[in-house]
Amino acid sequence: MTSFVQSADGTAIAYEVQGTGPTIVLVDGAMCFRGVGPMRSLAAALGHALRVVVYDRRGRGESADTLPFGVDREIQDLAAIAEAVGEPLTLFGMSSGGALSLRAAAALDAITRVAVYEPPFMPEHAVTGAVAYTTALADALACGDRGGAVEAFLLRVGTPPQAISGIRRSPAWAGMEKIAPTLAYDDAAMGDSRVPPMNGLSAEVLALAGSASPGFLQYGARAVAEATGGRFELLTGETHDVSPATAAESLIRFLR
Repeated sequence: MTSFVQSADGTAIAYEVQGTGPTIVLVDGAMCFRGVGPMRSLAAALGHALRVVVYDRRGRGESADTLPFGVDREIQDLAAIAEAVGEPLTLFGMSSGGALSLRAAAALDAITRVAVYEPPFMPEHAVTGAVAYTTALADALACGDRGGAVEAFLLRVGTPPQAISGIRRSPAWAGMEKIAPTLAYDDAAMGDSRVPPMNGLSAEVLALAGSASPGFLQYGARAVAEATGGRFELLTGETHDVSPATAAESLIRFLR
């Protein structure tokens, strides 16, 4: 059942809770929310062992939004959820949701553990590509070209141009354009795409990656573990589209 909590700026944030046990909040990456993406399946895989909170990040799904955007506002959203569901909390962030989770864990005492899956932080030689994406995304959104913003994102994650043409003709395209402005929110959480300083982060950290994922995606998880003194796990045979059952096994072990 969907509940709503009011964030510090008055924005209504939609969430749901299932299961019993230690509490974990699942934080989506770009273009995902409760109705689209991996978190409901992961919640089902975790629910027998953990109390799982799934929510819609602001501007997506049933959550509202308030402009101007700032990463601090998304951290305040998580603070409001923590107050509503009780603490302490573990955060689990997928992809760019991992970057937001790390920022929130550094800012909020309520978060005592944080796990991330393939946060797309880049080695130094790849930062130029991240900067080019930030520019293309900002230019598209500035002129109201939501389709152009989605296309910039899809190109950034390696979707071939001919496949993007097909996606544009699919029923999913309208929904992608609807939440296109939130791509800037994920980009802001990523900073300059370098592994950020982990000042103030006292939470225990688990960084996960798939053994079948490209090396640059494994890099982000390894670098986070090294920067935080956390644990790194390579999940055999997994890609960026990780199996809920496999991810759940590592997360349950981390919390228990």
